[in-house]
Amino acid sequence: MQTNFSIAQLADADVRESEKILRACVHCGFCTATCPTYALLGDELDSPRGRIYLMKDMLENDKPATEQVVKHIDRCLSCLSCMTTCPSGVHYMHLVDHGRAHIEKTYRRPAADRLMRRMLATVLPRPGLFRLALMAARAGSPVAGVLPAKLKGMLALAPKRIPGPSAVDKPQVIPAEGARRKRVAILNGCAQQVLNTAINESTVRLLTRHGVEVVVAKGAGCCGALTHHLGQTDGSHGFARANILAWTREIERGGLDAIVINTSGCGTTVKDYGFMFREDKELADKAARISALAKDVTEFMAELGLGEPVVETGQVVAYHSACSMQHGQKIKTPPRALLGAAGFQIREVPEGHLCCGSAGTYNLLQPEIATKLRDRKVHNIESTKPQVIAAGNIGCMTQIASGTGIPIVHTVELLDWATGGPLPESLKGNPAFVTQAKPSPQVQAAE
Repeated sequence: MQTNFSIAQLADADVRESEKILRACVHCGFCTATCPTYALLGDELDSPRGRIYLMKDMLENDKPATEQVVKHIDRCLSCLSCMTTCPSGVHYMHLVDHGRAHIEKTYRRPAADRLMRRMLATVLPRPGLFRLALMAARAGSPVAGVLPAKLKGMLALAPKRIPGPSAVDKPQVIPAEGARRKRVAILNGCAQQVLNTAINESTVRLLTRHGVEVVVAKGAGCCGALTHHLGQTDGSHGFARANILAWTREIERGGLDAIVINTSGCGTTVKDYGFMFREDKELADKAARISALAKDVTEFMAELGLGEPVVETGQVVAYHSACSMQHGQKIKTPPRALLGAAGFQIREVPEGHLCCGSAGTYNLLQPEIATKLRDRKVHNIESTKPQVIAAGNIGCMTQIASGTGIPIVHTVELLDWATGGPLPESLKGNPAFVTQAKPSPQVQAAE
């Protein structure tokens, strides 16, 4: 694609990067075939190619964002399926991030929209505030029917039970069981530690059982993805900066073999810290180092090696590959291979490349589109007739659970259970998961 940015414009690092991305696009349209919003709406402007044209015009001419541009960029899920499909290597993620930041600076949204976005950016990344907000949401459920669609959607996604804070989320060092093989920091996140404390607990048990010392670093928290995708780069960089400094202190104190992340949306962002801070003289090298150490928990466990299952498994699992996992991080084999090694029967989900509609805060800001995508995803999952659904992203888990009665758990919960941990709470009483312990190798040999 030909561009016409001025020399003065190209002095800006973000503009330089966007110009390079735009030039890589050859208008082939392969991206339209795998774009969820284009599949639903059939509008060229709701495809990656259409959005690229809108952003090119806006950025190249240095124009304030228009209502039309905002409408179609807001409808983008940032699922990055287009990046998997694109034969030209167009880095759509960095382009749409720049587009959203430009919108945030140049477009004044309606008051209700501004309030909603400000609330999400303030509450979701802060576990204490988020827990209070969920309690308030439960109290407000009797009046949900008269609320606006977006607020009604928020109440619908609020869990029926809000667990208290988990001990594993406090800053600490959790020793490995037996001889220490690795030392890692874990990102305990923000919304996840409020919505489902079992995920971090299962992750810690799984890691320590496999000889890994786990550090919950003081000062680390939200990865910044939620505010980043809202175009609020100052806020997202603030969260990222705190993480970079906290993990750098741990590297200098005792060394780290990896930074393990069990929410794939967070993993995609942390792995991009090196790019985000490339122009920051103080943090560029540190951010690049952190990004290089970041690994999804399944990525890390696949390299470490999973221990033998200690219970008889064999249940049918529909594995939902989050967009941030398969498109953002290009991680496809490790989760499936680990579940298979643990003895589960893996069922592939039709249209597995399409988003479930969660996408960070998307299901709260675009509830109609998100619900249609959820229903399509649930239909495809249920067609495989699974006994349980496994996923590696809390947003997807919450979204899918709101549309099906099939239990959904994090991949690490199944791996933890299979190798010696407790049965996930949502599977207790499920006859498919009433199993016996596997005989020890000595008993098997005697038989």
